[in-house]
Amino acid sequence: MNVVTKNVALPDGRVITIETGKLAKQADGSVMLRLGNTMLLATVCAAKDAVPGTDFMPLQVEYKEKYASFGRFPGGFTRREGKASDYEILTCRLVDRALRPLFPDNYHAEVYVNIVLFSADGVDMPDALAGLAASAALAVSDIPFGGPISEVRVARIGGEFVVNPTFAQLENADMDIMVAATYDNIMMVEGEMKEVSEADLLEAMKVAHEAIKVHCKAQMELMEEVGSTVKREYCHEVNDEELRSQVHEACYAKAYAVAASGNNDKHGRAAAFDAIKDEFKAQFTEEELEEKGALIDRYYHDVEKEAMRRCILDEGKRLDGRKTTEIRPIWCEAGYLPGPHGSAVFTRGETQSLTTVTLGTKRDEKIIDEVMNQGTERFLLHYNFPPFSTGEARAQRGVGRREIGHGNLACRALKNMIPADYPYCVRVVSDILESNGSSSMATVCAGTLALMDAGVKIKKPVSGIAMGLIKNAGEEKYAVLSDILGDEDHLGDMDFKVTGTVDGITATQMDIKVDGLSYEILEKALNQAREGRMHILGKITECIAEPRAELKPHAPRIETMRIPKEFIGAVIGPGGKIIQGMQEETGATISIEEVDGEGIIEIAANNGNAINEAIAKIRAIVAIPEAGEVYEGTVRSVMPYGAFVEFMPGKDGLLHISEIDWKRFETMEETGIKEGDKLQVKLVEIDPKTGKFKLSRKALVEKPEGYEERERRPRREPRRPQA
Repeated sequence: MNVVTKNVALPDGRVITIETGKLAKQADGSVMLRLGNTMLLATVCAAKDAVPGTDFMPLQVEYKEKYASFGRFPGGFTRREGKASDYEILTCRLVDRALRPLFPDNYHAEVYVNIVLFSADGVDMPDALAGLAASAALAVSDIPFGGPISEVRVARIGGEFVVNPTFAQLENADMDIMVAATYDNIMMVEGEMKEVSEADLLEAMKVAHEAIKVHCKAQMELMEEVGSTVKREYCHEVNDEELRSQVHEACYAKAYAVAASGNNDKHGRAAAFDAIKDEFKAQFTEEELEEKGALIDRYYHDVEKEAMRRCILDEGKRLDGRKTTEIRPIWCEAGYLPGPHGSAVFTRGETQSLTTVTLGTKRDEKIIDEVMNQGTERFLLHYNFPPFSTGEARAQRGVGRREIGHGNLACRALKNMIPADYPYCVRVVSDILESNGSSSMATVCAGTLALMDAGVKIKKPVSGIAMGLIKNAGEEKYAVLSDILGDEDHLGDMDFKVTGTVDGITATQMDIKVDGLSYEILEKALNQAREGRMHILGKITECIAEPRAELKPHAPRIETMRIPKEFIGAVIGPGGKIIQGMQEETGATISIEEVDGEGIIEIAANNGNAINEAIAKIRAIVAIPEAGEVYEGTVRSVMPYGAFVEFMPGKDGLLHISEIDWKRFETMEETGIKEGDKLQVKLVEIDPKTGKFKLSRKALVEKPEGYEERERRPRREPRRPQA
């Protein structure tokens, strides 16, 4: 067994160890990566040949966290790991987006990357290590790959940048981004920020890249040691260069004319491009097309791509006729739907989001039970992308990884704008009705509108924009595109999404498909994005300038109370009896939890009377009984010697038979008092030793004139029967 290890130092002195040759040796490549007590096993396997007809990179990345890694049992009936959580899917996407562009364009074999968390200590964050582990597994394999790469998390804490912070450190960060890069170029960025400047984001990316260079250098050395610098040979494409030339010669000028026509109808433009290809295919017989049809499609795609890119670089004209900095026409409407608590339509060009907001109580919070993350979430954003939004005739099969990723980006853009003490649970749902470029950014804009329509007191409105790039290798000329179309994303070199307020960036996501992207270009893209964001923000505030003053009539009302910690049990009652009784009597929903040494109570209802009634009952519970005070009580039980009266919620006192009236009663039946009766009583004494309460009704009744109190004779004990 030839085991090889390589150590990688982080800027703060912590050491990452990469080990290969010990585990999973039948995989094409495998490594065990360790930081502290956090250990990830990454494996990669690739098919020897491509599936016939495949003309794309069939890469599948899986990330899985074992509950045993943190000494926990999985939830559910089966008590075993199930489908991937949102967190695991988002980690898969981070790795996939960094790796995918680096496989050779003509390599089409199926590649499977699996990353498994086998040990965790709750200190170091494993998602920041997954990209490095996956790249190292590819590095020690013979699979063709243009890496190595690595990923790191950069957080700004107290004004200082920290690479791969711990869970505890991240809680105090105002910037949290994940960056993936090769030794030379940044490939991917994603993260959230608390209104930071473009310059700060760029600086964080530079800090990340310097750390990544160290990781890449270590992988290069690892490749040398294991002898994996030579990669496997493959032949996954059979090309016909003569046919390629024929397609280019016959179609390029026509495709360029369509690209330069400025047709802003997506489907009309697509039909015009397809007509050129169909015209070229018409010269071939059906038998010839069976042999050459797929090649013609591929070569024509390259022609279309070249025409679009040259039209932008040479003439500054985009597919829909816009200038590079121009934003498509925007219209929006707040309060479009009467049923939801808030709603909005946001349309930018051929992209449209219909978004709703629902306000709920603590009971509506999302419960999180992940390997290292347990708790609840009070702000939820869900994104739906039905096939009809792009005119596709196919069934919708649930939520995919794309929906989860886009929804997460929009959620990160908006969540920090919700005040920390906002009492409601908030759910935002974006349904994309039309799509041609950056529906996730439309979700951010529609989400802002819908939140303000719902009366949610967001700190500031947020807008978002997607930027693109056209840059040919070996050329200095480039073009940064604002508000990109779907085709500009597909045929371009960058998809850079930026969201923010007037004061700074709140979230970003960037994927780069080109080598040699300088920080100068990134800076230009960020500044151009800010101009676009401000334009879109102006359109949003024209529609609705600030949150509505009142909630919708059918939205729940929530009031919050704070009580001393020692009264939490009294409000809940034995087995929840008190709190459940208050909910039944008032119709309000009441929840209580301990936070920072005090009880936080939320009372929710659709009408104010129910809330006020519940508040009064809670205040009565937490009030301290005082001797001499008069209370309205309820008879809970009747005994031979008196009655027990609940004079405050959860507090019973004895009303002795002698304290019911000035008149003498021999039995309780004579008093006429029965369970459930309402009585006004006075608290006359609190026993200092036992804390028991002595009540009197007699003290509230005027003493009869001429009344002389006689000493009450003790009741006779029943005579015992004689033996």
